[in-house]
Amino acid sequence: MKKKLTSMLTASIALALVVSGCSSPKESGAKTVDSPAAETKANGPVEITFWNMFGGGEGDFVDQIIKGFNESQKEVTVKQLRLESNEYYAKLGTALSSSKGPDVAVAHVDRISPFVKAKQIVPVDQLATKVGFDLKQIADSNMKSVTYDGKPYAIPLDTHFHMFYYNKDLLKKADLLNDDGTPKLGDLSPEGFKKTLAQIQAKVPDVQALAVNTPYFQEPFLNLYYEAGGDLLNADLTKAAINNDKALSVLKFYLDLYKNKYSDVNDKNPWDSFHNGKAALWFGGVWEAGLLLGDKSQNIGAMPLPAIFGSQTHWGSSHLLVVPSYVTPEKQEAAAKFMKYFSAVGGKTWAQAGHVPANSAVTSSDEYKKLPYRSFFLEAQKTVKFAPKTDKYTTIITTVSEVLQNIVFGKQTPEEGLKNMEKQINDILAN
Repeated sequence: MKKKLTSMLTASIALALVVSGCSSPKESGAKTVDSPAAETKANGPVEITFWNMFGGGEGDFVDQIIKGFNESQKEVTVKQLRLESNEYYAKLGTALSSSKGPDVAVAHVDRISPFVKAKQIVPVDQLATKVGFDLKQIADSNMKSVTYDGKPYAIPLDTHFHMFYYNKDLLKKADLLNDDGTPKLGDLSPEGFKKTLAQIQAKVPDVQALAVNTPYFQEPFLNLYYEAGGDLLNADLTKAAINNDKALSVLKFYLDLYKNKYSDVNDKNPWDSFHNGKAALWFGGVWEAGLLLGDKSQNIGAMPLPAIFGSQTHWGSSHLLVVPSYVTPEKQEAAAKFMKYFSAVGGKTWAQAGHVPANSAVTSSDEYKKLPYRSFFLEAQKTVKFAPKTDKYTTIITTVSEVLQNIVFGKQTPEEGLKNMEKQINDILAN
């Protein structure tokens, strides 16, 4: 739900990724490993297959968790299959439909509604009870996000979202760094924030004041649109609710940033720009924390996204573990043991990737609190807004992303784009 900072997927693949909720290249470049074995060895541990899409640094952490689980007991052995992120959901969907695939798999919170509706994954409450896993350890917001008709259908591993990263060296040159190393942001309003960016531009003219994730623009857009109190859909999820003054104000704000050259609309790798010292500010994922905050020579700080549009509500997603309905009872219980370990024990390792673990026993531990800036991560986690729980979300967010790209690159005015977006979303919901 993080980041290889050296490559970019094509726009069409990007749109396929955005609906995963970890819409960024951090999960790209993954390679298939460990061919899954299907049969339980006679008189040996139950062998289960685990599908995921985690590449790069995240994949390394997952490898550690699997190794730790396999070595911690002799009842269950986990074999993993790591798939390319751009093909992951197509292959998972086929596996669930054909009843041939993993025994446990990663999914994103905004992806499971169709699986629940089709009864392709099982509720996890009774499985958790069988293996002594108290689901009350999981944050309420995470459990609510996976609950349908009173039943939880997944084990949330984390919450992931964006933080406000800042380059202390560049802010110091712009006279915008406090003595304690925090940024001087001034008036937190759209106009006030633009004044801050203008000061950076004036005093450090060879960098972007704010790198904007234009290739995945739906995320920075939703961050500020949610701050403004906006919603994608109405309360009963039957109509679009995005064609309004809040969305228009956010779009005009970003277009002003591009117009005034505070941000480069043509920057195809804005995460690289920030990481390489070519941008002073960045709305970047928590999954970047290991890279950005782990190297003290970078001199980067982090804080929750500033309430530019009035609140601190912002976009968020979550990685989950799900168990397909076709899995045998024996392997379902084995999968539950692995899920319990991943959450309660592996969560400490997973936290190092930057994601905020869903398990409160992990986030309350001294080990977690010692990680840099994690108190701010926990603060920001409290105000995330998950995707609406509709099985049509994938199509909806793809449409939103496509129209936003048209607006950003001048193919449609904001007014035209929002009207078009509303119509397309309503057509999706009606069919």
